[in-house]
Amino acid sequence: MTPDSVAHIINQAFWAAFWLCAPILIIAFVAGVVINLVQVATSLQDSTFSTIPRLAVFVFSVMLLMPYMLKRISMYAVSILGDLSRYAH
Repeated sequence: MTPDSVAHIINQAFWAAFWLCAPILIIAFVAGVVINLVQVATSLQDSTFSTIPRLAVFVFSVMLLMPYMLKRISMYAVSILGDLSRYAH
């Protein structure tokens, strides 16, 4: 296995991780901004008010995006295992 093929595998792994995490992180960021704006507007400083909705949005987004995430990770696994003979040299 050459250093170029190792770099290619690591590059593919990083991109797969990025495309798996990016949608959930974007949704969580938007939810956090909205919740913080509501807290500022209503002067609520209760930590439960910010934690429970963020957790609910995170769980809902993971459930909603699970088919997409499984498709992406399956595509990655197929690409790595499909080129296994190329990497074995």
